[in-house]
Amino acid sequence: MVDDYVRARGIGDLRLLTAMEKVPRHLFVAPALQERAYGDYALPIGERQTISQPYVVALMSAALELCGTEKVLEIGTGSGYQTAILAELADHVYSIERLPNLARKARQTLDLLGYHNIAVRILDGRYGWKEESPFDAILVSAAVSNLPEPLLEQLKTGGRLVVPVRQDEGCQELVRITRGESGWKEEILGPCRFVPMAGGSRKGMP
Repeated sequence: MVDDYVRARGIGDLRLLTAMEKVPRHLFVAPALQERAYGDYALPIGERQTISQPYVVALMSAALELCGTEKVLEIGTGSGYQTAILAELADHVYSIERLPNLARKARQTLDLLGYHNIAVRILDGRYGWKEESPFDAILVSAAVSNLPEPLLEQLKTGGRLVVPVRQDEGCQELVRITRGESGWKEEILGPCRFVPMAGGSRKGMP
């Protein structure tokens, strides 16, 4: 999987590649889907949610530019697979999931694999995790039309936020927002396809 769908498509971060080789993706999907776990496509995980394709997980993780000392916020725990990858790359991961069944199942899998640097909370991800902010990096695993202001506020100066953004014509683009001393830098990383964030969003970028 890593050689065919990640390294071959230009992802060269060695720490990330090692993490993806280590984390057993098949444990994050239902037994009936485990034979398909290492293909480069999304798979259903219940509750009308999916586990993202490996290349997208790699692309989003690489865009955060983690070195191992960071505190990361993840919006949308889902199956917990992306969470586990982040836990391999950062010092601590705070992950929010609005669907209790998914959050509990992900926590069980992460505990089984021995991840003790992850905190999972059942909450509306639009509001972030204020008590633990600011964060060095934020990854959003659901598409938004406008960036929720609390997430922007909870990002450290110099921090990166990676998020799928819905455009007016209905397509989505993966965007990286970097917070500077006096403003925000926005970069488009390419097209993507994610389930929408429930409840929409609040205000746009200040």
